[in-house]
Amino acid sequence: MREPYPPIEPYRHGALEVGDGHQLYWECCGNPDGKPVVFLHGGPGGGCKPDHRRAFDPARYRIVLVDQRGCGRSRPHAADPDPLTARAALHRNTTAHLVADLELLREHLGIDRWQVFGGSWGSTLALAYAQSHPQRVTELVLRGIFTLRRRELDWFYGGGAQALFPDLWAEFLEPLPTELRGAASPAIIDGYRGLLNDPDPLVAGRAAVAWSGWEAATITLRPRKDLVDSFTEPEFALAFARIENHYMWHAGFLDEGQLLRDAGRLAGIPGVIVQGRYDVCTPLRTAWDLHLAWPDAEFVVVDDAGHAFDEPGIQHALVSATDRFAG
Repeated sequence: MREPYPPIEPYRHGALEVGDGHQLYWECCGNPDGKPVVFLHGGPGGGCKPDHRRAFDPARYRIVLVDQRGCGRSRPHAADPDPLTARAALHRNTTAHLVADLELLREHLGIDRWQVFGGSWGSTLALAYAQSHPQRVTELVLRGIFTLRRRELDWFYGGGAQALFPDLWAEFLEPLPTELRGAASPAIIDGYRGLLNDPDPLVAGRAAVAWSGWEAATITLRPRKDLVDSFTEPEFALAFARIENHYMWHAGFLDEGQLLRDAGRLAGIPGVIVQGRYDVCTPLRTAWDLHLAWPDAEFVVVDDAGHAFDEPGIQHALVSATDRFAG
């Protein structure tokens, strides 16, 4: 089994003004003269973490990490105690803006072309970016494919996943008014939208922990208390839930089925699709649909994994892919 590379620290970092009042944190790790790769974190709203640097050989890659609008070390932050600042974090925060931000960052760093690596929401953003700027992408390495089609949102926020986790689903529904607890996914997402933006910080905080906790508790094949604890830390949970709910409510600011419809734009880009067999958050069906629409990519199903980036089989497949593309 391929394991992650040892921990490393950035050799350079900064804050990039991208307009609309947003400032993005970015960092570079590994070899300054290595092959450029950009890591796109999940959520949306999850931010980058030190372990994300470890999916790449630091001797061969110039590793770029960026916290997307509103989260991590970027500003304004969606969990800011000032309601105006928190709202500003969602202002002009759309998929198209994030794609444009990546182009600004690429140009700022003087990179001509780069590998794009993304999992979960990061796979959504990677596909949107690559379909908009295919000439800038050397390869795509994607994990836990998510395209925000209505069926995908209905599965996780409306009924499908609850069949496997009825106890956790009950906890997820608890902050909602009673009349919404049996509703379809659009009403549940809308109900949470109101709670997460409630002026009472106790109401918003409780909703954020429930929203983020539902995801953390369902993304691994085996339960992991450490992961749930990290997702439900109050500041992380509030930013994660507010930004993620914002994107779910808007269906990713994408046309229905857009990323699969436009998969032909990826022709000629080598890629790897890594998918856990028992991924409850983003079930295998979507990865399979992408595989059919983008035959240039290798399709890897990990039979003993769920959704999480750091499950052993997932990590093996991802590091194997980045090693192969390093040259």
